[in-house]
Amino acid sequence: MSTAAQDQPAAPEEITADVVVIGGGPVGENLAQYAIEGTDLTAVIVERELMGGECSYYACMPSKALLRPIDVAHTAAHLDGLTTPRIEPAGLLARRDAWVSGYDDAGQVSWAEGAGIRVVRGHAVLTGERELRVGPGEGPAADADAVAVRARRRVVIATGSVPRIPEAFTGLEPWTSRDATGVVEVPASLAIVGGGVVAVEAATWMAALGSEVTVIVRGEGPLGAEEPFAGVHVREALEAAGVTVLTGTTVASARRERAEATGLGRVHGGEVTLELSGRGTAGEARTLTAAEVLVATGRRPRLDDVGLDALGLTPHDVTSGGLPSWLAAVGDASGEAPLTHWGKYRARVLGAAIRAEALREQDQPDGVDGSDGEEPVPEAVPVPQVVFTDPQVARVGLTERAAREAGHEVVTAQVPFTGAAGTALLRDDAAGTAQIVVDAATRTLLGATLVGPEAGELIHAATVAIVGRVPVAVLRHAVPSYPAASEIWLRLLEELPREYRVR
Repeated sequence: MSTAAQDQPAAPEEITADVVVIGGGPVGENLAQYAIEGTDLTAVIVERELMGGECSYYACMPSKALLRPIDVAHTAAHLDGLTTPRIEPAGLLARRDAWVSGYDDAGQVSWAEGAGIRVVRGHAVLTGERELRVGPGEGPAADADAVAVRARRRVVIATGSVPRIPEAFTGLEPWTSRDATGVVEVPASLAIVGGGVVAVEAATWMAALGSEVTVIVRGEGPLGAEEPFAGVHVREALEAAGVTVLTGTTVASARRERAEATGLGRVHGGEVTLELSGRGTAGEARTLTAAEVLVATGRRPRLDDVGLDALGLTPHDVTSGGLPSWLAAVGDASGEAPLTHWGKYRARVLGAAIRAEALREQDQPDGVDGSDGEEPVPEAVPVPQVVFTDPQVARVGLTERAAREAGHEVVTAQVPFTGAAGTALLRDDAAGTAQIVVDAATRTLLGATLVGPEAGELIHAATVAIVGRVPVAVLRHAVPSYPAASEIWLRLLEELPREYRVR
Protein backbone atom coordinates (compact mmCIF):
# COMPACT_ATOMS: atom_id res chain seq x y z
CA MET A 1 0.00 0.00 0.00
CA SER A 2 1.33 3.42 -0.94
CA THR A 3 2.03 6.10 1.62
CA ALA A 4 -0.63 8.29 0.01
CA ALA A 5 -3.21 5.55 0.43
CA GLN A 6 -2.20 5.09 4.05
CA ASP A 7 -2.70 8.81 4.68
CA GLN A 8 -6.30 8.72 3.48
CA PRO A 9 -8.81 8.66 6.38
CA ALA A 10 -10.85 5.50 6.65
CA ALA A 11 -14.37 5.70 5.28
CA PRO A 12 -16.87 5.98 8.12
CA GLU A 13 -19.07 3.05 8.95
CA GLU A 14 -22.46 3.34 7.30
CA ILE A 15 -25.79 2.38 8.86
CA THR A 16 -29.09 2.50 7.01
CA ALA A 17 -32.55 2.09 8.56
CA ASP A 18 -36.09 2.99 7.64
CA VAL A 19 -36.47 5.31 10.65
CA VAL A 20 -33.70 7.14 12.48
CA VAL A 21 -34.49 8.80 15.80
CA ILE A 22 -32.14 11.35 17.37
CA GLY A 23 -32.68 10.94 21.10
CA GLY A 24 -33.28 7.83 23.17
CA GLY A 25 -35.66 9.10 25.81
CA PRO A 26 -39.16 7.69 26.29
CA VAL A 27 -40.39 9.74 23.33
CA GLY A 28 -37.76 8.40 20.95
CA GLU A 29 -38.28 4.87 22.22
CA ASN A 30 -42.04 5.05 21.67
CA LEU A 31 -41.64 6.52 18.20
CA ALA A 32 -39.27 3.78 17.06
CA GLN A 33 -41.36 1.02 18.62
CA TYR A 34 -44.64 2.10 17.03
CA ALA A 35 -43.02 2.77 13.66
CA ILE A 36 -41.69 -0.75 13.16
CA GLU A 37 -43.67 -3.16 15.34
CA GLY A 38 -45.05 -6.15 13.48
CA THR A 39 -43.29 -5.21 10.22
CA ASP A 40 -39.94 -5.75 8.53
CA LEU A 41 -39.11 -2.07 8.93
CA THR A 42 -35.94 -1.13 10.79
CA ALA A 43 -35.17 1.64 13.26
CA VAL A 44 -32.09 3.21 14.78
CA ILE A 45 -31.98 5.37 17.91
CA VAL A 46 -28.96 7.64 18.35
CA GLU A 47 -28.33 8.62 21.97
CA ARG A 48 -25.38 10.63 23.26
CA GLU A 49 -26.07 10.10 26.97
CA LEU A 50 -28.30 7.50 28.68
CA MET A 51 -31.00 5.51 26.95
CA GLY A 52 -34.19 6.41 28.77
CA GLY A 53 -33.45 10.12 28.66
CA GLU A 54 -34.12 12.94 31.09
CA CYS A 55 -37.33 11.42 32.45
CA SER A 56 -35.77 8.15 33.54
CA TYR A 57 -32.68 9.54 35.26
CA TYR A 58 -33.06 13.24 36.01
CA ALA A 59 -36.74 14.22 36.04
CA CYS A 60 -39.96 12.21 36.40
CA MET A 61 -38.67 9.00 37.95
CA PRO A 62 -36.19 10.33 40.51
CA SER A 63 -38.41 13.23 41.55
CA LYS A 64 -41.40 10.96 42.17
CA ALA A 65 -39.17 8.43 43.93
CA LEU A 66 -38.20 11.22 46.32
CA LEU A 67 -41.69 12.67 46.72
CA ARG A 68 -43.74 9.53 47.34
CA PRO A 69 -42.28 8.67 50.79
CA ILE A 70 -42.71 12.30 51.83
CA ASP A 71 -46.35 12.19 50.71
CA VAL A 72 -46.95 8.99 52.70
CA ALA A 73 -45.35 10.53 55.79
CA HIS A 74 -47.52 13.64 55.45
CA THR A 75 -50.61 11.48 55.06
CA ALA A 76 -49.75 9.50 58.19
CA ALA A 77 -49.25 12.76 60.06
CA HIS A 78 -52.82 13.75 59.17
CA LEU A 79 -54.55 10.50 60.14
CA ASP A 80 -55.51 9.88 63.75
CA GLY A 81 -54.43 6.48 65.00
CA LEU A 82 -50.98 6.51 63.35
CA THR A 83 -47.54 7.52 64.50
CA THR A 84 -45.96 9.91 62.02
CA PRO A 85 -43.12 8.25 60.08
CA ARG A 86 -39.74 9.98 60.11
CA ILE A 87 -37.99 10.90 56.88
CA GLU A 88 -34.57 9.23 56.66
CA PRO A 89 -32.48 11.22 54.16
CA ALA A 90 -30.03 8.41 53.42
CA GLY A 91 -32.84 5.96 52.78
CA LEU A 92 -34.71 8.48 50.62
CA LEU A 93 -31.67 9.06 48.42
CA ALA A 94 -31.04 5.32 48.21
CA ARG A 95 -34.59 4.85 46.94
CA ARG A 96 -33.89 7.49 44.30
CA ASP A 97 -30.70 5.68 43.29
CA ALA A 98 -32.59 2.41 42.88
CA TRP A 99 -35.22 3.99 40.66
CA VAL A 100 -32.58 5.51 38.35
CA SER A 101 -30.73 2.16 38.24
CA GLY A 102 -27.59 3.83 39.53
CA TYR A 103 -27.54 5.87 36.29
CA ASP A 104 -26.94 2.66 34.32
CA ASP A 105 -28.99 2.30 31.14
CA ALA A 106 -28.26 -1.37 30.39
CA GLY A 107 -31.90 -2.28 30.99
CA GLN A 108 -33.14 0.38 28.57
CA VAL A 109 -30.69 -0.74 25.89
CA SER A 110 -31.77 -4.35 26.38
CA TRP A 111 -35.42 -3.34 25.93
CA ALA A 112 -34.66 -1.45 22.71
CA GLU A 113 -32.67 -4.29 21.22
CA GLY A 114 -35.40 -6.74 22.21
CA ALA A 115 -37.89 -4.57 20.29
CA GLY A 116 -35.69 -4.75 17.20
CA ILE A 117 -34.31 -1.21 17.56
CA ARG A 118 -30.60 -0.64 17.04
CA VAL A 119 -28.93 1.71 19.52
CA VAL A 120 -26.05 3.86 18.25
CA ARG A 121 -24.03 5.82 20.80
CA GLY A 122 -22.84 9.31 20.07
CA HIS A 123 -23.75 12.85 19.11
CA ALA A 124 -25.89 13.05 15.97
CA VAL A 125 -25.65 15.92 13.50
CA LEU A 126 -27.79 16.26 10.39
CA THR A 127 -25.63 16.54 7.26
CA GLY A 128 -28.19 16.33 4.45
CA GLU A 129 -31.57 14.97 3.45
CA ARG A 130 -32.18 11.82 5.54
CA GLU A 131 -28.48 11.78 6.42
CA LEU A 132 -26.55 12.40 9.60
CA ARG A 133 -23.22 11.70 11.22
CA VAL A 134 -22.73 10.28 14.67
CA GLY A 135 -19.49 10.98 16.47
CA PRO A 136 -18.16 10.77 20.02
CA GLY A 137 -18.23 14.55 20.48
CA GLU A 138 -20.33 17.58 19.64
CA GLY A 139 -19.86 19.82 16.64
CA PRO A 140 -19.69 18.49 13.09
CA ALA A 141 -18.74 15.00 14.27
CA ALA A 142 -16.53 14.59 11.24
CA ASP A 143 -13.67 12.73 12.91
CA ALA A 144 -12.38 9.31 11.95
CA ASP A 145 -14.62 7.55 14.49
CA ALA A 146 -17.82 9.00 13.05
CA VAL A 147 -20.61 6.78 11.77
CA ALA A 148 -22.72 7.76 8.77
CA VAL A 149 -26.41 7.04 9.32
CA ARG A 150 -29.09 7.25 6.65
CA ALA A 151 -32.88 6.95 6.90
CA ARG A 152 -34.88 5.47 4.05
CA ARG A 153 -38.10 7.07 5.27
CA ARG A 154 -37.94 9.48 8.16
CA VAL A 155 -35.57 11.19 10.56
CA VAL A 156 -37.18 12.22 13.84
CA ILE A 157 -35.68 14.72 16.28
CA ALA A 158 -36.47 13.71 19.86
CA THR A 159 -33.63 15.50 21.63
CA GLY A 160 -35.68 16.81 24.53
CA SER A 161 -34.98 20.15 26.18
CA VAL A 162 -32.39 21.97 28.27
CA PRO A 163 -32.77 24.45 31.14
CA ARG A 164 -33.04 28.17 30.47
CA ILE A 165 -30.35 29.85 32.57
CA PRO A 166 -30.79 33.63 33.03
CA GLU A 167 -27.75 35.75 32.24
CA ALA A 168 -27.38 36.72 35.90
CA PHE A 169 -26.23 33.17 36.68
CA THR A 170 -23.67 32.83 33.89
CA GLY A 171 -20.46 31.36 35.28
CA LEU A 172 -21.94 30.66 38.73
CA GLU A 173 -22.53 26.92 38.17
CA PRO A 174 -26.07 27.03 39.59
CA TRP A 175 -27.98 23.86 40.21
CA THR A 176 -30.43 22.80 37.54
CA SER A 177 -33.21 20.24 37.85
CA ARG A 178 -30.67 17.46 37.31
CA ASP A 179 -28.77 18.47 40.44
CA ALA A 180 -31.99 18.75 42.42
CA THR A 181 -33.16 15.22 41.55
CA GLY A 182 -29.60 13.88 41.78
CA VAL A 183 -28.85 15.56 45.10
CA VAL A 184 -25.87 14.01 46.89
CA GLU A 185 -24.89 16.85 49.23
CA VAL A 186 -27.89 18.51 50.87
CA PRO A 187 -27.06 22.23 51.10
CA ALA A 188 -27.75 23.87 54.44
CA SER A 189 -29.76 26.49 52.57
CA LEU A 190 -31.15 26.55 49.06
CA ALA A 191 -32.57 29.43 47.03
CA ILE A 192 -34.91 28.29 44.26
CA VAL A 193 -35.52 30.75 41.45
CA GLY A 194 -38.84 30.06 39.74
CA GLY A 195 -42.39 29.16 40.65
CA GLY A 196 -43.23 26.33 38.29
CA VAL A 197 -43.43 22.58 38.69
CA VAL A 198 -39.70 21.98 39.14
CA ALA A 199 -39.46 24.73 41.74
CA VAL A 200 -42.33 23.63 43.96
CA GLU A 201 -41.62 19.90 43.73
CA ALA A 202 -37.92 20.40 44.48
CA ALA A 203 -38.78 22.70 47.38
CA THR A 204 -40.90 19.89 48.82
CA TRP A 205 -38.22 17.23 48.87
CA MET A 206 -35.28 19.53 49.66
CA ALA A 207 -37.11 20.87 52.73
CA ALA A 208 -37.86 17.29 53.78
CA LEU A 209 -34.14 16.49 53.43
CA GLY A 210 -33.35 19.28 55.88
CA SER A 211 -32.38 22.22 53.67
CA GLU A 212 -33.60 25.72 54.54
CA VAL A 213 -35.45 26.57 51.32
CA THR A 214 -36.48 29.94 49.88
CA VAL A 215 -38.55 30.02 46.70
CA ILE A 216 -38.33 33.23 44.65
CA VAL A 217 -41.39 33.70 42.42
CA ARG A 218 -41.65 36.51 39.89
CA GLY A 219 -45.47 36.37 39.68
CA GLU A 220 -48.29 36.58 42.19
CA GLY A 221 -47.70 33.03 43.40
CA PRO A 222 -46.39 29.62 42.42
CA LEU A 223 -47.93 27.66 39.54
CA GLY A 224 -49.13 30.80 37.82
CA ALA A 225 -50.41 28.89 34.77
CA GLU A 226 -52.91 26.95 36.89
CA GLU A 227 -56.19 28.00 38.49
CA PRO A 228 -55.39 30.66 41.12
CA PHE A 229 -56.54 28.45 44.00
CA ALA A 230 -53.90 25.86 43.09
CA GLY A 231 -51.04 28.24 43.76
CA VAL A 232 -52.64 29.37 47.02
CA HIS A 233 -52.92 25.81 48.34
CA VAL A 234 -49.37 24.93 47.32
CA ARG A 235 -47.90 28.09 48.82
CA GLU A 236 -49.68 27.47 52.12
CA ALA A 237 -48.41 23.89 52.20
CA LEU A 238 -44.83 24.90 51.43
CA GLU A 239 -44.87 27.54 54.13
CA ALA A 240 -46.30 25.02 56.59
CA ALA A 241 -43.31 22.80 55.75
CA GLY A 242 -40.91 25.62 56.61
CA VAL A 243 -40.29 26.94 53.10
CA THR A 244 -40.10 30.72 52.60
CA VAL A 245 -42.00 31.85 49.49
CA LEU A 246 -41.24 35.32 48.09
CA THR A 247 -43.72 36.42 45.43
CA GLY A 248 -43.50 39.40 43.08
CA THR A 249 -39.73 39.11 43.38
CA THR A 250 -36.95 38.98 40.81
CA VAL A 251 -33.21 38.39 40.97
CA ALA A 252 -31.48 41.61 39.93
CA SER A 253 -27.98 40.15 40.17
CA ALA A 254 -26.09 37.18 41.56
CA ARG A 255 -22.53 36.47 42.60
CA ARG A 256 -20.58 33.51 43.89
CA GLU A 257 -16.99 32.87 44.84
CA ARG A 258 -15.26 29.64 43.89
CA ALA A 259 -17.92 28.46 41.45
CA GLU A 260 -16.94 24.94 40.44
CA ALA A 261 -18.53 22.04 38.56
CA THR A 262 -18.12 19.58 41.41
CA GLY A 263 -20.48 16.96 40.02
CA LEU A 264 -24.15 16.03 39.91
CA GLY A 265 -26.04 16.99 43.05
CA ARG A 266 -23.02 18.37 44.91
CA VAL A 267 -22.68 21.94 46.15
CA HIS A 268 -21.01 23.85 43.33
CA GLY A 269 -18.68 26.13 45.27
CA GLY A 270 -19.06 28.88 47.82
CA GLU A 271 -22.14 30.71 49.00
CA VAL A 272 -24.40 32.39 46.46
CA THR A 273 -25.51 35.97 47.06
CA LEU A 274 -28.64 37.17 45.30
CA GLU A 275 -29.76 40.79 45.04
CA LEU A 276 -33.56 40.77 44.97
CA SER A 277 -36.07 43.41 43.96
CA GLY A 278 -39.83 43.72 43.53
CA ARG A 279 -42.99 43.73 45.57
CA GLY A 280 -41.87 40.77 47.64
CA THR A 281 -39.09 42.87 49.10
CA ALA A 282 -41.45 45.67 50.16
CA GLY A 283 -40.03 47.82 47.38
CA GLU A 284 -36.52 47.79 48.85
CA ALA A 285 -33.42 45.96 47.65
CA ARG A 286 -32.79 42.79 49.59
CA THR A 287 -29.83 40.47 49.76
CA LEU A 288 -30.31 36.73 50.12
CA THR A 289 -27.40 34.40 50.76
CA ALA A 290 -27.68 30.63 50.34
CA ALA A 291 -25.33 27.68 50.19
CA GLU A 292 -26.71 26.79 46.76
CA VAL A 293 -29.12 28.13 44.15
CA LEU A 294 -31.44 26.11 41.95
CA VAL A 295 -32.44 27.86 38.73
CA ALA A 296 -35.86 26.56 37.69
CA THR A 297 -36.89 29.21 35.18
CA GLY A 298 -38.10 26.96 32.40
CA ARG A 299 -36.67 24.88 29.58
CA ARG A 300 -36.21 25.22 25.82
CA PRO A 301 -36.02 22.63 23.05
CA ARG A 302 -32.50 21.22 22.52
CA LEU A 303 -32.06 22.09 18.86
CA ASP A 304 -28.87 24.16 18.75
CA ASP A 305 -26.50 21.26 18.10
CA VAL A 306 -28.32 18.89 15.73
CA GLY A 307 -27.13 20.43 12.46
CA LEU A 308 -30.25 22.29 11.39
CA ASP A 309 -28.14 24.99 9.75
CA ALA A 310 -26.71 22.42 7.31
CA LEU A 311 -30.24 22.07 5.93
CA GLY A 312 -30.99 25.78 5.94
CA LEU A 313 -33.33 25.33 8.89
CA THR A 314 -33.68 27.07 12.26
CA PRO A 315 -35.10 26.02 15.63
CA HIS A 316 -38.15 28.14 14.79
CA ASP A 317 -38.78 25.96 11.73
CA VAL A 318 -38.92 22.96 14.05
CA THR A 319 -41.27 24.43 16.63
CA SER A 320 -43.53 26.06 14.02
CA GLY A 321 -43.92 22.95 11.89
CA GLY A 322 -41.85 24.21 8.98
CA LEU A 323 -39.90 21.02 8.35
CA PRO A 324 -39.52 19.00 5.14
CA SER A 325 -41.68 15.88 4.93
CA TRP A 326 -38.82 13.49 5.73
CA LEU A 327 -37.95 15.28 8.98
CA ALA A 328 -40.10 15.53 12.11
CA ALA A 329 -39.79 16.48 15.78
CA VAL A 330 -41.62 15.11 18.81
CA GLY A 331 -41.54 15.61 22.55
CA ASP A 332 -39.90 18.63 24.17
CA ALA A 333 -37.87 19.21 21.00
CA SER A 334 -41.07 20.02 19.08
CA GLY A 335 -41.93 22.95 21.31
CA GLU A 336 -45.16 21.33 22.47
CA ALA A 337 -46.04 20.71 26.14
CA PRO A 338 -42.77 19.56 27.80
CA LEU A 339 -44.33 16.55 29.50
CA THR A 340 -43.19 12.97 29.09
CA HIS A 341 -46.66 11.51 28.73
CA TRP A 342 -47.61 14.07 26.09
CA GLY A 343 -44.43 13.49 24.13
CA LYS A 344 -44.95 9.73 24.28
CA TYR A 345 -48.52 10.13 23.03
CA ARG A 346 -47.43 12.28 20.11
CA ALA A 347 -44.65 9.78 19.37
CA ARG A 348 -47.12 6.89 19.31
CA VAL A 349 -49.35 8.77 16.86
CA LEU A 350 -46.46 9.71 14.58
CA GLY A 351 -44.89 6.26 14.81
CA ALA A 352 -48.18 4.62 13.86
CA ALA A 353 -48.54 7.02 10.92
CA ILE A 354 -45.04 6.18 9.63
CA ARG A 355 -45.83 2.48 9.92
CA ALA A 356 -49.18 2.85 8.15
CA GLU A 357 -47.59 4.83 5.32
CA ALA A 358 -44.97 2.13 4.81
CA LEU A 359 -47.61 -0.61 4.77
CA ARG A 360 -49.64 1.26 2.18
CA GLU A 361 -46.59 1.62 -0.03
CA GLN A 362 -45.86 -2.08 0.34
CA ASP A 363 -49.52 -2.94 -0.24
CA GLN A 364 -49.59 -4.84 3.06
CA PRO A 365 -52.87 -4.42 5.02
CA ASP A 366 -52.38 -4.45 8.75
CA GLY A 367 -55.64 -5.87 10.10
CA VAL A 368 -58.16 -8.58 9.27
CA ASP A 369 -60.44 -5.89 7.88
CA GLY A 370 -57.81 -4.93 5.35
CA SER A 371 -57.06 -1.59 7.00
CA ASP A 372 -53.56 -0.21 7.26
CA GLY A 373 -53.76 0.17 11.03
CA GLU A 374 -53.67 3.98 11.20
CA GLU A 375 -56.30 5.16 13.65
CA PRO A 376 -58.01 8.56 13.42
CA VAL A 377 -56.86 11.11 15.98
CA PRO A 378 -59.64 12.83 17.95
CA GLU A 379 -60.01 16.56 17.42
CA ALA A 380 -59.80 17.36 21.12
CA VAL A 381 -56.90 15.70 22.91
CA PRO A 382 -56.25 17.59 26.15
CA VAL A 383 -52.91 17.71 27.94
CA PRO A 384 -53.05 16.39 31.52
CA GLN A 385 -50.51 17.21 34.19
CA VAL A 386 -49.97 16.36 37.84
CA VAL A 387 -47.77 18.39 40.19
CA PHE A 388 -46.70 16.04 42.95
CA THR A 389 -46.59 18.56 45.75
CA ASP A 390 -48.56 18.19 48.97
CA PRO A 391 -51.38 18.69 48.13
CA GLN A 392 -51.14 17.40 44.59
CA VAL A 393 -52.30 19.62 41.74
CA ALA A 394 -53.92 17.78 38.83
CA ARG A 395 -55.27 19.51 35.73
CA VAL A 396 -56.41 18.52 32.28
CA GLY A 397 -57.69 20.76 29.51
CA LEU A 398 -58.34 24.47 29.93
CA THR A 399 -58.40 26.59 33.04
CA GLU A 400 -61.36 28.97 33.36
CA ARG A 401 -59.25 31.91 32.24
CA ALA A 402 -57.79 30.04 29.25
CA ALA A 403 -61.24 28.88 28.18
CA ARG A 404 -62.65 32.40 28.24
CA GLU A 405 -59.61 33.77 26.39
CA ALA A 406 -60.18 31.08 23.74
CA GLY A 407 -63.67 32.46 23.18
CA HIS A 408 -65.74 29.92 25.06
CA GLU A 409 -68.75 30.88 27.13
CA VAL A 410 -68.28 28.77 30.22
CA VAL A 411 -69.96 27.63 33.39
CA THR A 412 -67.85 26.45 36.30
CA ALA A 413 -68.54 24.31 39.34
CA GLN A 414 -66.26 24.38 42.38
CA VAL A 415 -66.34 22.40 45.62
CA PRO A 416 -63.92 21.85 48.50
CA PHE A 417 -61.80 18.78 47.85
CA THR A 418 -63.25 17.29 51.02
CA GLY A 419 -66.77 17.84 49.67
CA ALA A 420 -67.16 14.08 49.20
CA ALA A 421 -66.90 11.47 51.92
CA GLY A 422 -64.26 9.54 49.99
CA THR A 423 -61.90 12.47 49.58
CA ALA A 424 -62.48 13.60 53.16
CA LEU A 425 -61.44 10.16 54.39
CA LEU A 426 -58.04 10.43 52.71
CA ARG A 427 -56.82 12.78 55.44
CA ASP A 428 -58.49 14.02 58.57
CA ASP A 429 -57.84 17.69 57.79
CA ALA A 430 -57.24 17.65 54.04
CA ALA A 431 -57.02 20.96 52.20
CA GLY A 432 -57.85 21.48 48.57
CA THR A 433 -60.32 22.55 45.90
CA ALA A 434 -61.91 20.89 42.86
CA GLN A 435 -63.25 22.74 39.84
CA ILE A 436 -64.61 21.89 36.40
CA VAL A 437 -65.01 24.18 33.39
CA VAL A 438 -67.97 23.40 31.12
CA ASP A 439 -68.66 24.77 27.64
CA ALA A 440 -72.04 26.51 27.76
CA ALA A 441 -72.80 25.75 24.11
CA THR A 442 -71.96 22.03 23.96
CA ARG A 443 -72.33 21.35 27.70
CA THR A 444 -69.21 19.23 27.60
CA LEU A 445 -66.15 19.43 29.78
CA LEU A 446 -63.37 21.82 28.73
CA GLY A 447 -61.13 21.38 31.74
CA ALA A 448 -60.81 20.24 35.32
CA THR A 449 -58.45 21.08 38.17
CA LEU A 450 -58.24 19.03 41.35
CA VAL A 451 -56.06 20.08 44.27
CA GLY A 452 -55.84 17.67 47.17
CA PRO A 453 -54.43 14.35 48.39
CA GLU A 454 -54.13 11.76 45.60
CA ALA A 455 -55.62 14.23 43.11
CA GLY A 456 -53.44 12.77 40.38
CA GLU A 457 -55.32 9.48 40.58
CA LEU A 458 -58.66 11.23 39.94
CA ILE A 459 -57.92 13.43 36.94
CA HIS A 460 -58.04 10.74 34.25
CA ALA A 461 -61.83 10.64 34.46
CA ALA A 462 -61.87 14.21 33.16
CA THR A 463 -59.42 13.32 30.40
CA VAL A 464 -61.72 10.54 29.20
CA ALA A 465 -64.75 12.85 29.32
CA ILE A 466 -63.02 15.55 27.25
CA VAL A 467 -61.66 13.17 24.63
CA GLY A 468 -65.03 11.42 24.38
CA ARG A 469 -66.97 14.72 24.31
CA VAL A 470 -69.33 13.32 26.90
CA PRO A 471 -72.10 15.77 27.88
CA VAL A 472 -72.18 16.51 31.59
CA ALA A 473 -75.79 15.27 31.67
CA VAL A 474 -74.47 11.86 30.63
CA LEU A 475 -71.57 12.00 33.08
CA ARG A 476 -74.14 12.24 35.86
CA HIS A 477 -75.02 8.61 35.11
CA ALA A 478 -71.43 7.45 35.65
CA VAL A 479 -72.06 6.32 39.22
CA PRO A 480 -69.05 6.60 41.55
CA SER A 481 -68.51 4.07 44.32
CA TYR A 482 -69.17 5.18 47.88
CA PRO A 483 -67.18 6.20 49.83
CA ALA A 484 -64.41 6.35 47.20
CA ALA A 485 -62.56 9.53 46.31
CA SER A 486 -64.11 9.42 42.83
CA GLU A 487 -67.37 10.62 44.40
CA ILE A 488 -65.92 14.12 44.11
CA TRP A 489 -67.10 14.03 40.47
CA LEU A 490 -70.71 13.66 41.58
CA ARG A 491 -70.33 16.65 43.90
CA LEU A 492 -68.94 18.76 41.05
CA LEU A 493 -71.72 17.80 38.64
CA GLU A 494 -74.35 18.58 41.26
CA GLU A 495 -72.97 22.11 41.54
CA LEU A 496 -73.79 22.83 37.90
CA PRO A 497 -77.11 24.53 37.02
CA ARG A 498 -79.92 22.00 36.87
CA GLU A 499 -80.45 22.44 33.13
CA TYR A 500 -76.90 21.20 32.58
CA ARG A 501 -77.59 18.03 34.54
CA VAL A 502 -80.65 16.85 32.66
CA ARG A 503 -81.14 16.10 28.98
